[in-house]
Amino acid sequence: MKVTTDACLFGAWVADEIKTEELENINSLDIGTGTGLLALMLAQKNPLAFIDAIEIDHAATDQAKANVNGSKWKDRVNIIEADARSFSPQKKYDLILSNPPFYETDIRSESDAKNVAHHSDNLSLIELLRVIKGNLTNTGSFFLLLPYKRNEETKKLFSDHQLFISKIMLMRQSVKHGYFRIMIKGKLPEQENKETAFDEISIWDDNQQYTNEFASLLKDYYLHL
Repeated sequence: MKVTTDACLFGAWVADEIKTEELENINSLDIGTGTGLLALMLAQKNPLAFIDAIEIDHAATDQAKANVNGSKWKDRVNIIEADARSFSPQKKYDLILSNPPFYETDIRSESDAKNVAHHSDNLSLIELLRVIKGNLTNTGSFFLLLPYKRNEETKKLFSDHQLFISKIMLMRQSVKHGYFRIMIKGKLPEQENKETAFDEISIWDDNQQYTNEFASLLKDYYLHL
């Protein structure tokens, strides 16, 4: 699967959010790792993060393993070929992140691999929330990247599954565009949940240059920024 700009921004945002929490150890789970991008970005920015990254597609698993083995962080990233719905780890995680399949009713590709990556027949959003709830520590955080058009549906699903959204970052292609992605940070319910924090970020400015906010998050990952 291709590496997309919105996925890179999501990975950088997650890594930055976790770094500010100054956790001593971060047992992490990346659901649907694909190329291993998010797991590697998290490992690069957070030297105390240890990541299990699961992927259902065999070819993608092999690619992720090759990418991890060619990196500086191979000792902290474990690629596992597995279906998230039947994955049974012997521990719970301080951090769970996922860039899940976006589409449940949209037109499909002729490629089976792309359909697995982009469509949710293999892992619906409801199933993903169940996996998160069953594998997250009581004090842990989870992060999701979703299309903006599923914003209202997502809020209802979180409420139905008793998951608290602590932060929402709205993403634009440029300052002239509407929102097209939402990045969500959430937790299990607490006795006193705070209000959800909202923010937004644009990839491009008026001059088709990366915005300062985008550049600040991605400068440690992009070679020319």
